[in-house]
Amino acid sequence: PNSKYNIVPLGSEEASDEPHAILLRSFKLGSEHVPSSVRAVARCGAGTNNIDVTALTERGIPVFNTPGANANAVKELVICSLLLASRGIVEGIQHVHTIVDEESKDWPSIKKRVESDKKMFVGKELAGKKLGVIGLGHIGASVADTAIALGMEVTGYDPTIDVEAAWRLPGQVLERASTLEELVTEVDYLSLHVPYMKETHHLINGELLRAMKPGTHIINFARGELVDTQAMHDLYKSGDRTGKYVADFADEFLHDHPKAIIMPHLGASTAEAESNSAEMAANQVMDFIETGSIRNSVNFPTVELPRA
Repeated sequence: PNSKYNIVPLGSEEASDEPHAILLRSFKLGSEHVPSSVRAVARCGAGTNNIDVTALTERGIPVFNTPGANANAVKELVICSLLLASRGIVEGIQHVHTIVDEESKDWPSIKKRVESDKKMFVGKELAGKKLGVIGLGHIGASVADTAIALGMEVTGYDPTIDVEAAWRLPGQVLERASTLEELVTEVDYLSLHVPYMKETHHLINGELLRAMKPGTHIINFARGELVDTQAMHDLYKSGDRTGKYVADFADEFLHDHPKAIIMPHLGASTAEAESNSAEMAANQVMDFIETGSIRNSVNFPTVELPRA
């Protein structure tokens, strides 16, 4: 509340020289941007790879994130992308534009060609297909739940899942894979929901890509660096891969490839998700400043202290 806190843009003329906390979304925050007065930093989102967490930990500053606040927004776009990969929607739209240009706006001819050419974009339904979900946190579990409701067979993989996350999983209908190799060889679709760190760089590498069915569609709204897209490009070139790659990260190897659907970073870009994330981050920071409670910190343990 503004009656209690002065909220101003970082670096603005109105900003205090001694802020108590910093809230951010995509700004790349180094330790040099954080004055000595700062007690907490909160990211309005799940990932914190735009924050120098190591340096802030050394300074004793907790870094908070907002897991789950944008889960529904990302989940909806993942489900949309499963359909984009399956039904030739993007290609069909582009084809209609091409027909309009080629037929010089001769609408009787345009309508005839559009109807006739629909056979070029015959797709497949999601029901009965196998979806693999890597990472079963808030977003992954939500994707799995909705995919099951759509009639898909879902298998999950998450070797680091905690008890709280496990309780969110959709019961007995979700299969669990013990290894990545086991997962990727069986599925028709693969959706990634893990954070990016040194250990997950190119998690989906050339070896795993070759182990998949050629037509496996990969949905990546987690981080671009999780997938070795150069290896994927080579497999497309050799004809050993035919499935779509749908992602919301610019990619130097696949940006113009016909099998890739690359969009802006839209996963959490809804008014609702931004509001939820900002509110959750602000409440966590206020709790910490006022009571010392720590919830959803990526570098400090959870501490729950009641308000007086």
